[in-house]
Amino acid sequence: MKNSVFKNLKILVFMLAFTAGVFCLCGFVFEPRIPKGVTVDGIDVGGMAKSTAAEILRAGTIENLRTKQLTVNADGKVYEFSYPEINFKDNIFEILSNAERGRSYNSETKYYLCALNEVATSICQSESVPATEPYADFRTYGEPFIYYGGADGRIADKSKLTEDINNSLKGGFETVNVKFKPVYRKTSVEEVKKSTCRIGGFTTYFDGSNLNRSSNIRLAAAMLNGTVLQAGETLSFNDIVGVRIKERGFLPAKIIENGEFTEGVGGGVCQVSTTLYNAAVLSGMKIEEYHPHSLAVGYVPPSRDAMVSGKAFDLKIKNVYKSTVYIRAYTANGSVSFVLFGVNDGAEYSIKSLVTGSIPAAEEITEEKDKARDGRDGTTSESYLEITRGGFTKRVLLRKDKYLPVKRIVYSGDNDDTETEEDCAEENIG
Repeated sequence: MKNSVFKNLKILVFMLAFTAGVFCLCGFVFEPRIPKGVTVDGIDVGGMAKSTAAEILRAGTIENLRTKQLTVNADGKVYEFSYPEINFKDNIFEILSNAERGRSYNSETKYYLCALNEVATSICQSESVPATEPYADFRTYGEPFIYYGGADGRIADKSKLTEDINNSLKGGFETVNVKFKPVYRKTSVEEVKKSTCRIGGFTTYFDGSNLNRSSNIRLAAAMLNGTVLQAGETLSFNDIVGVRIKERGFLPAKIIENGEFTEGVGGGVCQVSTTLYNAAVLSGMKIEEYHPHSLAVGYVPPSRDAMVSGKAFDLKIKNVYKSTVYIRAYTANGSVSFVLFGVNDGAEYSIKSLVTGSIPAAEEITEEKDKARDGRDGTTSESYLEITRGGFTKRVLLRKDKYLPVKRIVYSGDNDDTETEEDCAEENIG
């Protein structure tokens, strides 16, 4: 019984080994052969296995392809491609599978550039140059603007490049030249200049010999110089100039406080805000916030001032235009000016100031001569903006204001007119 089992096991192992050997021999000995007398591309492949014949035939194609090179010229910049970046497809297996005894065949080979779409995209992106539009460089000193003309660009024609590469590989591997289409600028320098016209400005004057006040004016004006307001944007005077303290370079000078002329840090800054206010109104801008002084000032007519103080009293100006507005500030010996540039809307603006009433000043008698002063009556006033466009003028009420009187203090021992520092201060405050 035991011997019988071993005998059957040996027979099973032999049969399995025989079967495996037959399969191996069939795969090697009995692979279909190409009929006798078959030649492909002048090479006798009769009797060969198809895989062997295909390997021999393709070896010649690869050897020939190694001698070839595709050159792409992009306006002087050269891109070169060779095997295996350039590869091929053929109909060798189709020929060998259907070959008939004694027949001669010629194969068809097609060359192609691997990842052609990606290669063409990369070349075109590298060689395309966008157009640069003309622009104006806004300056804070010297000429307000320096103009640059820009340049036209070019875009590489990807579809044409792909087509030409394929045609070159079909032919004699001729050099391919990248074709470009021009990309033109959308604007001109003349159009840019139209967006940087002078649209308004205003100047006020001060005593240049008052060094502290002059310094404050120059400092505040410099902080505002070069401000750029985009369409719809609002300028805050206090945000730009910031707090007026000694640590930031502001000096003591005459200011108005609680209806009196007094000494305070930053005196003169209100003249800067007032000058900017008038320049903005004369440029067609919208005043979103302004505050009159409690006392009339001497550098502008009534109802044309704009006081700033702390954080609560600000000057806010909105750019109502659909284009950018540029602000330049100029200070000279005894004057401060603001000029606004942008797209001129074709209107002419002017401001008319009217005194509508008087507020008598109270009188006080003093026995101390150094406290005597002339004082000044207060006023009520209003201002109008006149807008002239196309030969027609429209008048719009800007504001109504009341300026307090300055109390007269009369020295009881002397009836002579006495001019004091406070009497002259109205020209040099705020």
